[in-house]
Amino acid sequence: MSVQEETAAESAADTAQPELEVWIDQDLCTGDGICAQYAPEVFELDIDGLAYVKDAGDELLTEAGATTRVPLPLLREVVDSAKECPGDCIHVRRISDEVELYGPDAE
Repeated sequence: MSVQEETAAESAADTAQPELEVWIDQDLCTGDGICAQYAPEVFELDIDGLAYVKDAGDELLTEAGATTRVPLPLLREVVDSAKECPGDCIHVRRISDEVELYGPDAE
């Protein structure tokens, strides 16, 4: 395979990555802030001591069930947040079919 073919294959693999979104169940949030430590661009603790997601404009989304897209460069940090969360309250799912890939309801 030529270098150009390899580059094209890598680009195709990158675009094949499904779009993901993340949300936090504040009823289960323990306020430890691990998520905000892993991915401060995506998560933030509010004055109530609970974690929330932020939109692409860095706006805190405090409505129950609010979701935000997972930026591909931060995927590992968001997934690690879901895995390490002591409240088990971070949900990462595919946007196209809402299947949870990481979090308490992942299969």
